[in-house]
Amino acid sequence: MEKQFNPTVIYVLSIISFLCCCFAGLGIVLALPAFIMANGKLKEAEANPEQYNAATIKSIKTAKTVAMIALILNAIYLSMTIYRVATTDWDVLMEEYNRQLEQYQ
Repeated sequence: MEKQFNPTVIYVLSIISFLCCCFAGLGIVLALPAFIMANGKLKEAEANPEQYNAATIKSIKTAKTVAMIALILNAIYLSMTIYRVATTDWDVLMEEYNRQLEQYQ
């Protein structure tokens, strides 16, 4: 009997992490578990390929790719945020934040 794997959880975590990357790269919290889950399932499928059908293995690989892209984007955005906060004076950051708040009001 062939095992089936539903990568929906990995896709949902990855897509939500894409949306959260705009919040200082905090989507890394969702992208990392998605990548780890996909990687674990892929290793399990490659260890026992006779128990999984080809479509299942392909869906695991695609889910892993989406999670990896989300992880990379979030890591880049997080590192940019850390760099920006570390190299900019806090008063300048707060002034810019207040200016943007005034624009939206």
